[in-house]
Parts: sequence; C-alpha cells; structure tokens
Amino acid sequence: MKAIRLAAPASLDNLTLTELPDPGDPGPGEIRVRLGASSLNFHDFAVVAGMIPTVDGRIPMSDGAGLVEAVGEGVVQFKVGDLVVSTFFTDWDDGPAPSAAAAKGVPGDGIDGYAREAVVAPQHWFTRAPAGWSVAEAATLTCAGLTAWRALFVDGTTQPGSTVLIQGSGGVSVFALQFAKAAGARVIATSSSDAKLEKLKALGADDLINYKEEPNWGAKALELTGGRGVDTVVEIGGAGTLDQSMVATRVGGHVSLIGVLTGIAGPVQTAMLMSKNLRVQGLTVGSRAQQLAMIAGVEANGIRPVISDHFPLEKLGDAFRHQIANAHFGKIVVDI
Repeated sequence: MKAIRLAAPASLDNLTLTELPDPGDPGPGEIRVRLGASSLNFHDFAVVAGMIPTVDGRIPMSDGAGLVEAVGEGVVQFKVGDLVVSTFFTDWDDGPAPSAAAAKGVPGDGIDGYAREAVVAPQHWFTRAPAGWSVAEAATLTCAGLTAWRALFVDGTTQPGSTVLIQGSGGVSVFALQFAKAAGARVIATSSSDAKLEKLKALGADDLINYKEEPNWGAKALELTGGRGVDTVVEIGGAGTLDQSMVATRVGGHVSLIGVLTGIAGPVQTAMLMSKNLRVQGLTVGSRAQQLAMIAGVEANGIRPVISDHFPLEKLGDAFRHQIANAHFGKIVVDI
C-alpha cells in the first residue's frame, strides 16, 4: 500500500511517498479500514515541521476516515461497508481529560497515523461517521470538529442567547461558528482579512472585527456586547492573543485555550484574570464519547463541514505549504 513517511530531521521536504506491506486481516476486536481521506490540523504541521518530536519514519496525520473492509472476531460496533472516522486519542473513551498514557497514543504523533491507504486497528480507535456524509467530510471531524464541540458544549455552556467569540477562519473556528449558531448563540468573528470576514458572515457570524484595523479587538468585542463581554472565547492564538481575549470576556466567562499560533509562552495579566473571575482552560481535542455526541449533534442540525481545498496524498507537503500560507478557509482535505 502507499503511505507517507516522515524522515528525520522532520521537515516538509522530508515527507516521502513509499510502499508498505499490506496490513493484512483484522484480528479479534479489530477492523480493517480502507482509508479515503485525512485532513490537516496545526498539530499535524507541528509534527511534520519538527516542533513536536516523533520517531524517524513516522506515518503522519491524526485524522482518518474510510470504509470498513473486514471485521475481526468479536467486533459488534461495525460491519463491512460502514463509513468510520478515527479518534484523536485512541485510548480515551470517556471522562474529563485524557491520561498521560493516552496522550502517547495519538496517531501521527506517538504512533503511526493515517497518511496511508489502509489500516488494521482496534475497533475503539474509530467511531461511526455522520449519516450521509462523504469520506472527505468525515475526515474533518477528528481534531477540528471535536475541539470546537468540546470548547462550546463540554467545557463550556453555550446555549441560546450565549455570545461566542471566534478567532480566524481555520477549521476549529469555522466549526465553532457553525456549532454556536446551531445552538442559538450570537457569534463575534475576528480575522485580518475582510474577504474571509464576509465568508464568516455568510455562515452566520453576527458581528465582524478586522483585528488589523482594530488592534484592541478585545475592547471592540466588549463594546459590541454593551460592556457585558462574551461568554466564551475560542482562543486559538495563545500567548499573543490571550490578553485581548480576557478583555473581551464577561466577568465569570470562559476562555477555551486550544491553540498556540502566536507563541507557546508569554506574560499573563493575572490581575485581570482574577478580578474578572475568568476560567481559562486548556483543551486538547476530546474523548470518543464526546465524538459520538458531536456526531449526533451535527446529524440533528444538518451541519456540514466547510472544505476549502483538496490535495492528493502524494502532495501532502504542498497541502501543508498551503496551510501555513493561510490561504484556506475551513478545512484542507487530503484525498487518499
């Protein structure tokens, strides 16, 4: 089968298309999946760019979706022909947070991922895909979709009348916009691109802020809410944007810290954090049970992912270059 391996030292130039032995038949409790698509996340880029260390020869990509080709003895959750989608944490079934051991089992990072044509794996590494979705659509859910879901509905309490602030127009932010609007929330969207802001408006964003024109966008968001502040910020920037997010958030509000695009460390205005009684919570994707809840949610609300671009497996490096150029809106899919 075809696969992409990441040679050491990790870099986009060291992603190599190779031939690997067929994975064979599934054993007890396992399924064989013919993979049809993956999708790009910042986590995947961090691995292939060497920011997250991994072993020489790692198969990258945390997201994978495809059709079940065979089931092993004792498999009851799936049958041949089912469309399935991978889980980010292969051994986090439920509960408030992954264990340290579970973090070592992330595909494309601690273990081989889904930049390949087929895989044999335990059935609990996958869930069903939403009914009626394509394999490319299903491949967007594992990381970006579930991260947005957990930020709003597991760690957060988004409901009708809530106000949510999203940053940018990548996969997590667009999913968060779609989920929040489906829940009856008001959404304030930020971006440096007026063209992308118009696309966010077309998806339902209620208020738009160009943060290049409004560098103090936290104060602008506060103004848009009549001085009350937003209930939840889906914080993808990290150190460089956290202070503005705290300014934008209401007293007792929630900042869901899910990204480090502007840096991995920096000063924090602890006095504001304390005086506003804020909850700033780090978030790393979600559990298998949360993924199943999200799938039920998108089915009930008719939500479909926004896919910006498609690249073939052999052009994975070009897909990442497109990602870091910030030329996409929503998700970038790799067709396998």
